[in-house]
Amino acid sequence: MKGLQALLLMCIMLFSVYAQAEESLRIDGSTTVLPIAQKAAEEFNKKNPNIKVSVTGSGSGNGIKALMDGTTDVATSSREAKEKEVAAAKSKGIEMTPFIVAYDGIVPVVHPSMKIDKITMEQLRDIYNGKINSWKDIGGPARPITVVSRDTSSGTYEVWEEKVMKKDLVRADALLVASNGQAVQTVAQNPFALGYVGIGYMDKSVKPLLVNDVKDSPETVRNGRWPIARGLYMYTKGKPAGNIAKFIDFVMSKEGQDIVNAVKFVSLK
Repeated sequence: MKGLQALLLMCIMLFSVYAQAEESLRIDGSTTVLPIAQKAAEEFNKKNPNIKVSVTGSGSGNGIKALMDGTTDVATSSREAKEKEVAAAKSKGIEMTPFIVAYDGIVPVVHPSMKIDKITMEQLRDIYNGKINSWKDIGGPARPITVVSRDTSSGTYEVWEEKVMKKDLVRADALLVASNGQAVQTVAQNPFALGYVGIGYMDKSVKPLLVNDVKDSPETVRNGRWPIARGLYMYTKGKPAGNIAKFIDFVMSKEGQDIVNAVKFVSLK
């Protein structure tokens, strides 16, 4: 009898260890939020080695859809959920809970050799809608502007559309790229290109432009002077609990916000 009890106890212990080892947390969505999510997941996993965290970046809209479909636990988004997305979630009995985990400024960028340092919101709109076609029209060389934009499923594109385009259509000949990283790479390789990227993706391979004579910085993003600023979100189904709540709490903590700064985005405080 004692042998049987010992065997049962061992089985229970093994099952418990196996269950702990199998704990997982899935994060999917915005490519903009991806560096924050990846680094936060890495540090979170060090503190919670029994929780396997997987992070992917399929785009803001796809992340929100994945949350509704049950294929992710946390959806990251570089924009607020749309009314139709909220309605679609409610139709499935899902109440999406938003958490702003960081701020971001979307920055227009050019090749470092371009002899232009600033631009206005009106000029940006007229370049992207096709009214302005040459750098000469804004003080640059007499060369056509290669316009680089994001695909329409991107949260970055949707913020650009709202704040810059004012619902104008982006010109048909714009080069569409799938991520911030691709936008940086495309502009860095073309002396006459103009693109836009999240502030966290800025590097020396491209040159940021002042917008309306304002420089992008954490301070101007936080205080609203930077005209193309936004919140970065993590969405959960209802009020988070368990490992999901533990992860959200970690991102919102001082350590989590230090990670936001470390990957060059803008912390909440």
